[in-house]
Amino acid sequence: MASLKVARELPAGYEPNAAVTDAEGRFLYVANRIGNDVSVIDLARGVETKRLLAGRGAAYLSLSPDGRRIYCTHIYPQPGAFRAPPESEVTVIDTRRQMVVERERLHNAAGTFHVVAADHGRLVFAAQMRPKNLIPLAHVEHGWVIGNSLSVFGAAIGEVVQVPIDELDRYYTPPFGLAISPGGQQLFVSTTGSDSVTVIEIPKLLAFIRAASPDERRTMANDLSASANYVAARIPVGRAPKGLALSPDGKRLFVANRTDDTISVIDTATHRVASTISLGRPAKLTAERRGERLFFSARFAFQGHFGCANCHIEATVDGLNWDLEPDGFGVDIVENRLLEDIAGTGPFKWNGSNPDLETECGPRTEKYFYRAQSYSPAELADLVSFIKSIPLRPNRYLRKDGELTAQQERGLAIFERARSKNGMPIDDINRCSTCHMGPHHTSQELSDVGTGKPTDRSPLIDVPQLDNVALSAPYLHDGSARTLEEIWTIFNPHDRHGVTNDLSKDELNDLIEYLKTL
Repeated sequence: MASLKVARELPAGYEPNAAVTDAEGRFLYVANRIGNDVSVIDLARGVETKRLLAGRGAAYLSLSPDGRRIYCTHIYPQPGAFRAPPESEVTVIDTRRQMVVERERLHNAAGTFHVVAADHGRLVFAAQMRPKNLIPLAHVEHGWVIGNSLSVFGAAIGEVVQVPIDELDRYYTPPFGLAISPGGQQLFVSTTGSDSVTVIEIPKLLAFIRAASPDERRTMANDLSASANYVAARIPVGRAPKGLALSPDGKRLFVANRTDDTISVIDTATHRVASTISLGRPAKLTAERRGERLFFSARFAFQGHFGCANCHIEATVDGLNWDLEPDGFGVDIVENRLLEDIAGTGPFKWNGSNPDLETECGPRTEKYFYRAQSYSPAELADLVSFIKSIPLRPNRYLRKDGELTAQQERGLAIFERARSKNGMPIDDINRCSTCHMGPHHTSQELSDVGTGKPTDRSPLIDVPQLDNVALSAPYLHDGSARTLEEIWTIFNPHDRHGVTNDLSKDELNDLIEYLKTL
């Protein structure tokens, strides 16, 4: 800290996202978002001693006040049955035994961010979103699409109880950062898309929960009138507030405004911004930076409902499938697609009906998503500039020298093969390398690979790019394949999506290991 230089580097897993030490400062716990696990690192020796299995998209960590527990949240839901409500968890780690001791189940949660504990670890809060992705998006103006809420659990409350922070006609999205006042009386929640901080009176919240019947507790998250019982204030701050930190005396709350390059300083007694710290924002913003502001904002949707970042969490995916169009229940179910390095991969939408990102993000978003007038032409141009600038993350499945392993080489041979194992030629149109060609591994054309469903308006599917395909589960146009394996073991019985039924289990594994390198 004195020299502001890197002292050493510590090994972790795939895409380390958050870190916290145990109470003694002997071990560092690291949440690995792509690895879906938590690394345990011995700080004295600088080595990773073990990895603990977490949920999908291990994201944020918090140490309990007594130092006995570490809580881990996950930004993606667990892989589940097709068209079933999403399920997530808070993984609870015992720091003495260095093992997972509980998995607090979060029903209908997809997108769980910061977690914080109070009352000696007897009370835990996790910030989360609860998507209503199983019904058509046409209900935006009649009810909420993504509920913004908290999961509350621990010895002080018993079972997991989910409580909303939304109101009847206004939404506060998405709940991200959490901070508890030193006396445990107030909980502060940053709501990134709404440019605000929500203040919750903890004693009132606990009284409200304890007064509810078991049935009322189970449905409390769907009661948009509930927040009036415990929300004390909504404090406007800068754009896209995320991280929160309280001063030691609890009198000041510091709010990191991601797309403003500022920190709001809140007087916790008056619930007002006392000052703003500038972090040196440039006088003139680039189109990409202006577009990033729009991407994380929910101000365009009806009643401030949601923005791009609600489904493309941290500019990635949400791991869900949606019924987006107002064309009836269960028609044209679509899986969310990764936005990394997406420029030059048009057409867009799974049926290829949108020729460019301007159409995808403009009129379509305004009409079918936001149900409100959205971006001006200049704003739309900025938003598209940002989306096109989202880079491809480093591929964790490739060796540092770029060379393929022996298993990946065998998979490449299967990917490019022209004959099946019995010597019969494979039609050119049914070879993996025909549809998945070029720099993004897509022909950018429509194809019928036999994965269409009776609910689809057309069996023709836009051939997806395969860049970082290992990160974008579930798969197929409607998300019905939970894993890459299921694409061919379940959804390719007639060899229309490549010839794969002659492959052994080991050979299919080889193919998949190669695909992970793309």
